[in-house]
Amino acid sequence: MTNKNINTPLEYRKIAEIIAPNSKVLDLGCGTGELMRYLSAVKHVNAQGIEIDEDAIYSCVEKGLTVFHSDIEGGIKAYPDNSFDYVIMYNSMQEIKKADSLFEECFRLSKKIIVGFPNFAYVSARKDLFLGRSPVTKNLPYEWYNTPNLRFLSIEDFKDFCKKRKYKILKEFFFGSRGKEVKFLPNLLAQTAVFVISKN
Repeated sequence: MTNKNINTPLEYRKIAEIIAPNSKVLDLGCGTGELMRYLSAVKHVNAQGIEIDEDAIYSCVEKGLTVFHSDIEGGIKAYPDNSFDYVIMYNSMQEIKKADSLFEECFRLSKKIIVGFPNFAYVSARKDLFLGRSPVTKNLPYEWYNTPNLRFLSIEDFKDFCKKRKYKILKEFFFGSRGKEVKFLPNLLAQTAVFVISKN
C-alpha cells in the first residue's frame, strides 16, 4: 500500500481511510478517474462514475473504469434506491445547479456522502477580494470568465447548510496549500475541505 501512496494527494488518502473495503461507490463528476482508480487499488471498491466531459471519459475508459456520460443531476436519477455505500462529490459540488435537491437524491442512493470542495474563505482568496479582484488559487484556478463553478462557498457555509438541512457531519478534514492537514482556523487557512455526512 505504501507504493500506491507515492504522489497521491492527501485528500485521496483521507477519503480512502473513510471507505470500507469492497464498498460500492458512486463518484459524481469523476473527471479523469484518478480518485476512482486509487480507491479501486487500495480498497478494492466497486466504483462507478458520472462525468460530462468526453475527454475525461476517454481517460477513465483507458484506466478500465466504469463511467457514464451525463451531467450529474440527470445521471443520478437513473439509479435505484440504496445502490451504493458511498456517494462522492469531490470538487464537483460547486458546479451543480441545484445543490440542495442533489443532496437529497444522493441520500436516496446512499446513507453516506463524501463531499470535497475548495474553500472560498481561504486567506489568499480573501486577499484577492480585498484588493478588488476575483480570487484565483490552486484549487480555484479559473478566471471569472472561464470558470465552470456556479457557486462559491466556505467551510462555515457548508456547516451552516448541514445544520439547516439536519445533516450530520460524521468526519471533517481540512487541507492547506502544501497538501498538509490543517487543524487550526480551517475556514481561514485551509484551501480545501472534505466532509463525510449522513442524515440524522
